[in-house]
Amino acid sequence: MDVNTGFTTTALPPVLMVHGWAGSFARTWQMSGVETLLQETGRNVVGIDLLGHGKADKPHDSTAYSDLSLPIRQSAKDSQIDAVGFSLGAIALLHAATIDPGMFRKLILLGIGDKIFEPHDPKESELIISGIDGTAEIENTLARQFGNYARQSDNDPLALTAVLQRPRGAVFTKENASAITADVLVLVGDRDFVLPADVLVQSFKNAKFKLLKNCDHFASTDNFSFIDAMLDFLKDCYR
Repeated sequence: MDVNTGFTTTALPPVLMVHGWAGSFARTWQMSGVETLLQETGRNVVGIDLLGHGKADKPHDSTAYSDLSLPIRQSAKDSQIDAVGFSLGAIALLHAATIDPGMFRKLILLGIGDKIFEPHDPKESELIISGIDGTAEIENTLARQFGNYARQSDNDPLALTAVLQRPRGAVFTKENASAITADVLVLVGDRDFVLPADVLVQSFKNAKFKLLKNCDHFASTDNFSFIDAMLDFLKDCYR
């Protein structure tokens, strides 16, 4: 876990930010300037590096990754907070909220869709791994994109492979979603392979959806429409 800023006494709840697979808090939220934009609105930002990413430990044993939401729960255990998560980070946030449905005040989920309700298909992980180890077919653009993402500086491809091969727990359900008390904002690019997201949005008690135009999965965190919607959703202090 990498906590960028500890909780402080403030009228505004802190905002916990979680990156996606092969990302990090620094690369996803700091280098893009998103953290600074939130801080300029008076928010205290708490940055998380999931196990296997960024400054966190990077074990090569897949069983070490069976509980990806642990650093989130450790950071949020003493205070209800707002949170933003992209892709794997959004999945980890939902896992944390499944364990404690009242953990979050506002929850922003970027780059996930209805497939979260389906059992994991090992073939999907195998596809990404083929992009990492260079065995993907030349015409498989998606696998090669994931592979390039995994080989960015400071990444450990073997650790990221282990993340993909981790033991999977119970599938997230509509009942899990409906138990979450947070106000939820789901955002997905119109070119993102995770679409559709209608069932996911409808499963929360209080959720909004925004489709990001001309945006694929990998460009989501830098999308101006996402950033504007995020700031607008988090701008008030109370519900």
